[in-house]
Amino acid sequence: MKAIVSTKQGSPEVLQLQDVEKPKPGDHEILVKVHAATVTRGDVLFRKMHPLMFLPLQLMGMRRKRTPGHEFAGEVVEAGKGVTKFTAGDKVFGTTTGLSVGANAEFICLPETWKMGVITKMPINAAYEEAAALPVGGMTALEILNRANIRPEQKVLIYGASGSVGSYAVQLAKHYFKADVTAICSSNNIQLVKTLGADKVIDYTTEDFLQSDQSYDVIFDAVGKLSASDAKKVLNEGGVFLTVKTTTKESEENLIALASLLDSGQLKVVIDSRYPLAQTADAHRKVETGHKAGNVIITVIPEKVEEK
Repeated sequence: MKAIVSTKQGSPEVLQLQDVEKPKPGDHEILVKVHAATVTRGDVLFRKMHPLMFLPLQLMGMRRKRTPGHEFAGEVVEAGKGVTKFTAGDKVFGTTTGLSVGANAEFICLPETWKMGVITKMPINAAYEEAAALPVGGMTALEILNRANIRPEQKVLIYGASGSVGSYAVQLAKHYFKADVTAICSSNNIQLVKTLGADKVIDYTTEDFLQSDQSYDVIFDAVGKLSASDAKKVLNEGGVFLTVKTTTKESEENLIALASLLDSGQLKVVIDSRYPLAQTADAHRKVETGHKAGNVIITVIPEKVEEK
């Protein structure tokens, strides 16, 4: 089978498409035929990270992936004899967090359950590309926003609203928590963010929200560039500052909740661009620019387009 192999740490050129042995599932594992995967900021950071800097993450249970790819969607083609949650033919999606092999490959073996990552059945109405791009950004946004105990009509500001985490945060704050949402992004993404439900959009290239008279009950920095001291300038008394830099934990409960929102049309997956598996290095270059809107997809098996 074909898979992307990271030959060493470094630039995107270290990612090579190679022929590797197709994995065989153990008793409590499933073999998934990958239809779509993604490239996230985490994938880029791990590719570039010096081996010594990775040691603290190893102590937390993270493993270095020779094949990258933290999220995926695909079809179960084989299940071990001890597997109870999935059968061949099931459409599934989830993460590879904590595993030694990622999803930028034609097939991947995963445990039915494990400590750090999650996998569950796909939303009925979702395309593989949509499902693949939901877990990391969606679960991060939902878990962090949950910490603020947001009440309906509270004023919530999302800083970095057009990225993967930010695009989910805008929608969750508006449609799930029923807040009054102000979103901050560049001029290129204003219309996109408006379609996600933001009540007000600020172009950070022309307006500094820190100099405004407007204050907020919750500020969520979805890109990790805002300091708590700066945010405090425009927080109401008792207001909450949230940042994507905090540690999060994946949960099947949150992933299922997001899947339900996607299936019902209350949540939209924003796709910036698509790359075939062979061009995964180019997808890394795109993410590394810091100028993507939403998610970057690795299309392993192209979606079939039905004729109308």
